Amino acid sequence: MSTTMTGNEKQSGANSSPEQTYQSTYVPRFDIWEGEDELLLLGDLPGVKVDDLDIRFENRELTIHGNVSSRYEGEMLFGEYGIGDFHRSFTIGDAIDAEKISAEMCNGVLKLHLPKSEKVKPRRIEVKAS
Repeated sequence: MSTTMTGNEKQSGANSSPEQTYQSTYVPRFDIWEGEDELLLLGDLPGVKVDDLDIRFENRELTIHGNVSSRYEGEMLFGEYGIGDFHRSFTIGDAIDAEKISAEMCNGVLKLHLPKSEKVKPRRIEVKAS
């Protein structure tokens, strides 16, 4: 993955986990998969509505920000899922085609597709007989 993401990923708060908060935001967990054609980021965002998501790509930084509303009325006795604002940022290298980044949300999982640019994709070299 070193060819596609530069530096370390950025998080809100040093060594944050989803359970910790930083300036009244929480940090959702993401899995990152690298395929031949793209990076795939899968983020657990239970209870998040598409309208409550703000995803931006600027200056090689992918930022995911949003809000999780309370799911129930009344006093919560115990909660493990973050409620309120969340924030997560990733620094993306030049190997990603920024114009083709796409996102979808399904069953509480945010799926971000970061296609690799053509110049970094592996290609087969044809050998011709002479």
